[in-house]
Amino acid sequence: MATKKQSGLRSTGKRKRAIARVSLKEGTGKVTINGKELKAYLGARISYEKKLNAPFEITGTIGAYDVVVNVQGGGIAGQAEAIMYGIAKALASKTATNRNSLKAAGLLTRDSRIKEMKKYGQKKARKKFQFSKR
Repeated sequence: MATKKQSGLRSTGKRKRAIARVSLKEGTGKVTINGKELKAYLGARISYEKKLNAPFEITGTIGAYDVVVNVQGGGIAGQAEAIMYGIAKALASKTATNRNSLKAAGLLTRDSRIKEMKKYGQKKARKKFQFSKR
């Protein structure tokens, strides 16, 4: 059974509850997230679009790669940051100069903060129900 050779750069990015599988291929700069165009997926959220393009701006490769992303879990903010982290990891694996510039910008540091679990007998993770003495 012959397998198809994967071309391009692949990486995984995580943030909060979001997991993004990122694939970069030499191209024109087209970004596809879960089968949709970038503008259709993010809507009018320009700040998230800037976050996604930050690794390309830092490495000077704007428009050099086509990005295909499969992301699931979390909200739109967590997903955008997971995609950014995945793109940064993929570009860092390409050359050492990319890695140094991305590391200096802080894009290769995984933000491990996630929501704390709710405890039983409490309203939320740390918030309690109102106490009544009488």
